[in-house]
Amino acid sequence: MKKNARTKKFSALLLALATVAALFAACSSVSGEEVKNNAEPSAPETQKREDIVIAMESEAPTLHPFDHTSVTAGYMNTLTYNALFRTDPTTLEPVPDLCSEYSQLDDVTWSFKIYDNVFFHDGSHMTAEDVKASMEYARNYTTTKHYSSFWTNIEVTGEYTLTVTTDGPYALTLLDMASLKVVPKALIDSGNDFNLNPVGSGPYKFVSQSLGDRVEFEAFENYFDKAHQPKIKNMTWRIIPEGSSRTIALEAGEVDFVVEVETNDVARMKDDPAITVRTVSGSRMNYFSMNNEVYPFNNIDFRKAVNAAIDREAVLTVALNGEGKTAVGMCPGVFPGSSQENAEGYDPEKAKEYLAASGVDTEGLTFSCIVSNDTARRAAEVIQAYLAEIGLTMTIESMDYAAWLSDIMSGNYQVGVTGYTAVCLDRYLKGTFHSSALDAANQARCADAEVDSLIDLAMTQTDAAENEATHAQVTAKINALFPYVPLYESVVTRAYNAGLEGVTVGASGTVRFEDVYWKEN
Repeated sequence: MKKNARTKKFSALLLALATVAALFAACSSVSGEEVKNNAEPSAPETQKREDIVIAMESEAPTLHPFDHTSVTAGYMNTLTYNALFRTDPTTLEPVPDLCSEYSQLDDVTWSFKIYDNVFFHDGSHMTAEDVKASMEYARNYTTTKHYSSFWTNIEVTGEYTLTVTTDGPYALTLLDMASLKVVPKALIDSGNDFNLNPVGSGPYKFVSQSLGDRVEFEAFENYFDKAHQPKIKNMTWRIIPEGSSRTIALEAGEVDFVVEVETNDVARMKDDPAITVRTVSGSRMNYFSMNNEVYPFNNIDFRKAVNAAIDREAVLTVALNGEGKTAVGMCPGVFPGSSQENAEGYDPEKAKEYLAASGVDTEGLTFSCIVSNDTARRAAEVIQAYLAEIGLTMTIESMDYAAWLSDIMSGNYQVGVTGYTAVCLDRYLKGTFHSSALDAANQARCADAEVDSLIDLAMTQTDAAENEATHAQVTAKINALFPYVPLYESVVTRAYNAGLEGVTVGASGTVRFEDVYWKEN
């Protein structure tokens, strides 16, 4: 009976939102067809295209390799920079990139050798000195703390060799190396602004940026990795914030690849033979983040009340048209060791009990939820409705991505719809819940000594069984703290021109665009 009552109460909101979405999709479809029908017939192409246009939802806040925790900036970084290792998009395991040879000499000492034929985009030749300087340079940014603090000493032992000493046994050495992009030491020393002049050794060179509109790149002809030499010469990333507009642009041939696919348009795109839609299970957890440092979210019973008040199924249905998996535990279930112990889901009666136990006076209480895109706003509207059911008033504020990210990372907010993507549970835990990641990816401002200690312990455990047992212990502890409300685990969906080949979509959303090419005509 509770389920039916709840469904009836929320049916009006779902119906209204569904109607708007349907109308919007219908308008989008007509617009797309109008573009197609009004276009002049084109002659068959006689030669392979040398350009690609990629549409993304939000502008990267920076092109710097270290001064961010932004997913969109990460897309840009994979084009322009290399690291000793990279994360394989399919297995999520670290594999050699700039590194030609490596070995673990003892529990804390690693030896690395880089290729001797690596050049930066400015024409300078990479040596081990550049690697050392880049690893040291990364420590200047608080956003790198969760992957740049593992080493205690770096020694250059030859022109292309170096040894790294870790702070005790450390299970994520190679994975952290994959985040430490290498830039020219000479540019670091001269004070180069890597946001304005992003010089690396990656497969694509930065050409220009028009803020709010596009970023342009060109293939780096002297790229060291000939097996992955870019096959498409010119690349443009366009910023198109509105989901249906990205769909229309793809249908009309104005763009060739859409990163954030509008879920309401997926079925239509799948029916279009000119478009390929690819979906894989993702590693991103999406959540309603509560700033644990500010009132009333520093009250655990209040956080438990908010957690129990929100129906994840309704959020997923409205926000993503059901494309995903609802979440109850605080950590992605895709990773071994992620425990559901102490996790609690939707229970409106229990929410009221927790609210009463919190002692928080809700009379006149209002808090603001910040969002940065359409999907997050739809989720926030559902959350807003459910919180109203237990007497809580929440407003919603839409912000541009850069401003939103700055406020989320600095703790200058009350609540927000956000998320985090990681390639393993160790990285997720360290980035999301460790106190060292405050002012970085620890968006809920969670600071608990026992959680820190267990995460640190897991980081030292190279034995898989021991590591998994510690993960189960720490995730159960985090579930009991209710730092945020887990909403859903994403699937990764990408849509692109059916004429493109070589597209591999990873669970973290990564695409190696240097391997993408146009079919022969």
